[in-house]
Amino acid sequence: MDRGAQELPGAGEPPAWVRLLPWLTMVLLVIVQLTTPRSVQLGFAFAVVPPLTSLLYGMLGTALVACTMFALLLMPTIRADDVTYGDLLAFVLIGVVSVVLAGLRVRRDAQLVSVRTVAEAAQLAVLPPMPERVGPVRCGALYRAAERGTLVGGDLYDVQDGPFGVRAIVADVKGHGLAAVGTVSALLGTFREAVLDEPELAGIAGRLDRRLVVDSAGRGDTEVFATAVLMEFPPGGTVVRVLSCGHPAPLLMDGGGAREVELTPGAPLGLGLVEFRAPEAVTVPMRPTDVLLAHTDGVTEARDATGAFYPLAARLATWTRPASPVELVRAVWRDLSAYAGEVADDVALLALSTPDGARG
Repeated sequence: MDRGAQELPGAGEPPAWVRLLPWLTMVLLVIVQLTTPRSVQLGFAFAVVPPLTSLLYGMLGTALVACTMFALLLMPTIRADDVTYGDLLAFVLIGVVSVVLAGLRVRRDAQLVSVRTVAEAAQLAVLPPMPERVGPVRCGALYRAAERGTLVGGDLYDVQDGPFGVRAIVADVKGHGLAAVGTVSALLGTFREAVLDEPELAGIAGRLDRRLVVDSAGRGDTEVFATAVLMEFPPGGTVVRVLSCGHPAPLLMDGGGAREVELTPGAPLGLGLVEFRAPEAVTVPMRPTDVLLAHTDGVTEARDATGAFYPLAARLATWTRPASPVELVRAVWRDLSAYAGEVADDVALLALSTPDGARG
């Protein structure tokens, strides 16, 4: 699986050229001080060096820079005529405060890295990496969260092997970012349990709907809903059954190009209908060379500079079939990024092929 949004940012080490800024600043100030007339007084400019250093170095590094700066100011050839002993005392205080600030920053960065490491582990537990094969089915998955600094948003996918074949889901819950992660986690847990118990896709859809209705009632939120497409590869691997609850239809790439699977429309999950009825599943023949591509609306609703939507089916129809489902989702993401520039919504892509349906 290709994971997305930017990786969770941590403190890390700044680039080498950034860490050289305090030293380069002092060198520049010395050169300017030596090459300008004595009537031009720039000694006060050295005061910016210690605070700048506290953003880049720890306490020892900041103290070293501050001491070097103070030593330069004491040199007769460097010290400006208007820098008094009171000013020198002010420089000392600035250096001491900068050292303290550097220590506080280092401590805060360490706490931030710890918190983000835990957050990353929690998000990866909700949506773990997708293997390239689940049972006999080849898989390729890609996820890009719209909210910066998160790994999971409002989209989800999963592929599970069970007693009734390999089942897969791609869904889009209301909202995105961390606010939707709880709903995503609930749906994934319900799906993984239903795969083992429900003989039909309609039964899985019913349990997902009930999960959302119960969660909505418990939270007092009447707008917890999701769209989802369910797919099932029965033992044998020659067909796939597809059921959609308000979700965009997956695309089938075959020898004739790419086309949407014709589905019976169904209502989204979690609307609280008196009696939820899942639509009838559609059976689609799958040859070893075919690939089924499911996606969320973050793909087809991405726009280019003119406001035109991304034409996924039309773009796929012009491509030669990639070597594997993994390569297909990567190619779609590259093309989508080039088309739309920055994609503002969560994006989930899941490509599936039957046994021997991928090379390499």
